[in-house]
This record gives sequence, structure tokens and C-alpha cells, in this order.
Amino acid sequence: MSKTYDSLHMGRSSIDLYSNDIGAPFVEIESYAAYVGGSPTNISVGGKRLGLKTALLTAVGADPVGDFILHFLNNEGVETRYIPRKPEHRTSAAVLGIEPPDKFPLVFYRDNCADINLNIDDVLAAPVGDCQVFQFAGTNLSREPSRSATLFAAEQARAADATVVFDVDFRPDQWHDVRAFGVVARGALRLVDVVIGTEDEINAAMLSDASQMEVTHSQVSDTKVAGDTRGAIEYMLGMGPKAVIEKIGPEGARIHLRGGEVIDAPGFPVEVTNILGAGDAFGGGFIYGLVKGWGWYKAARLGNACGAIVVTEHGCANFMPTMDEVEAFVAPYGGLD
Repeated sequence: MSKTYDSLHMGRSSIDLYSNDIGAPFVEIESYAAYVGGSPTNISVGGKRLGLKTALLTAVGADPVGDFILHFLNNEGVETRYIPRKPEHRTSAAVLGIEPPDKFPLVFYRDNCADINLNIDDVLAAPVGDCQVFQFAGTNLSREPSRSATLFAAEQARAADATVVFDVDFRPDQWHDVRAFGVVARGALRLVDVVIGTEDEINAAMLSDASQMEVTHSQVSDTKVAGDTRGAIEYMLGMGPKAVIEKIGPEGARIHLRGGEVIDAPGFPVEVTNILGAGDAFGGGFIYGLVKGWGWYKAARLGNACGAIVVTEHGCANFMPTMDEVEAFVAPYGGLD
């Protein structure tokens, strides 16, 4: 059955202030560039630039930052009619330092933010049953009413035969206890077809015993979670999803299927400017492949290419590639196949 939207993305949105002083310690930053961010927001833009018809279910305040985000999304052609404005809450923000190749201090400003106050009525007003892919992020689950609204949306999407994609999006500073993240994430898996996450995110979702969990996050972008990743993935697949997509940085992605098959999709070597947004670019490319009925390998290769392009740039949503840009980028590597 035909659906109006190729993909609907639910979760956070923000204004992202990225350091213009690349390489400078955070305390020495003198100026910032303003972009649009937030994982599902970035993914919706990434998919739209590739050619999908995407819609976004987030929330913004009745403030100039909300105006900034909606202006950008409308110019991009992402459907914004399902984004409520919540005057009693503020649009969120993030501030990032850029010290390549591996230091990217990130601070979130999400107290009283609008998107975490998405509720079930907001879901009922959105086309959850009228999309081919419904994608949500783990940060949605960190607080109510967004937590129950997101689970409700996943139930409704499943009932309408949409493919449900869970981007783990583990941000430890958004949780009162990292173990709580695992409890909630595991509870969502029965509603999920495809999980996308890094090794650390997968371990965080599947470990519940504090004695097993070693978490360090002096910087959000440097979060490390020790654990048996292969065992965590097998356990995750046993809870419902048909595929777990493990993002493995410069090496690309590894697709783990419920039947035990593992497919490696190599990445593309580039010089890194900023790693923030690479995973979201991957998500946009991978979901494009899902919608178009591509195989796991080619969909992941497109995701890898999108991620590789974005890490060479300064920001996230504003730098998502078009399909023409992807095709030019992968041509020297023999394409995506």
C-alpha cells in the first residue's frame, strides 16, 4: 500500500553552535557558527537531500530559536506541519568544540526543552501510520512524556506495517542513571525492526548490572562502555529486531541479522574535521536504501559514504550530501556495490 511519506523521524531538534576555531581548546573558542541539529532532525534532512519524502515529529518553543529551525527545515523541504510549538518550553541547544581528530567536547542545553515534551496527542496528529519507515532516537526515551509518546508511535507504526528503526543515540548526560537507559532501551526492542548504534551504544543498551558496566564520559562524544559486544548483539536480536547495524567508524558498518549472518560494509577513508553528525548522515543514507528496497550491504555503503562526506565538513544537517554528491564521491572507489 502506498504511503504519503517515505520516512517519519521523531525526536530532538536544536540549534547547534559549532566552534569556528578548529583545534582550539574549548576555553579559547572565540566564535561559533549556528546550524540546525538533533539526531532525528539531521536524519530527516539527510534523507530529504538524497531524494526521500521525509517528515519530522519534533517540538520547538515559541521562540526565535524555533523560528530558526523551522525556517531551515522548510527551505530543505522536510515536512514540518507536524512539529508543534510549545510556548511553555524552550527550543534546545548544543555547543561543540572541534579539536580533530578525536576531541569534540559537546554540551547540551535541554532543561525544559520542547522536544522532550512531545506527547501522545502530538503523535496522534502525525502521519505515523502513513510512512514506510518510522525512525526514533534513544534520547526520546530519557523522560516523560516523550518516552511513552515514542513507544506509542512505534506501536502505531508497527500496526501500520511501517519499518521501525531505532537509532540508539546514547547520551549519558541525559539520563539520571546509565542503567536506566538500558532498561528502557531493552523494553523498546519488541517494537523495533532495525537497530542502529555504535559498539558503545549497543553495550549500554544491553548491560544492566552496574558491576559489569564501565562508563566514562568526560565528554559526550568520548563515551566508552565496556562489554561483550557480540553477545550484546545476539541478545538484542533475540528480543525482536531482525537486524542490528553496528557503526564501526572509519571501518564502515557491520550488519548483524537475526539468522546469524554478518555482513561487513567497508567505509571510505577521509580526513576528519568533525565527527559529530557522521552517524546521522549514515542513518539518512541507510534509511534511503531501506525505502528503495536495496540490500543490507548497499544501504550500509550509502550510509558510510554519507557519513564520510559529513565528517569532512563543519556541521551536521547543513552539510548532508545530495545523491549527486554521493555518486561523485564514491566513483573513485568503484561505487556502492
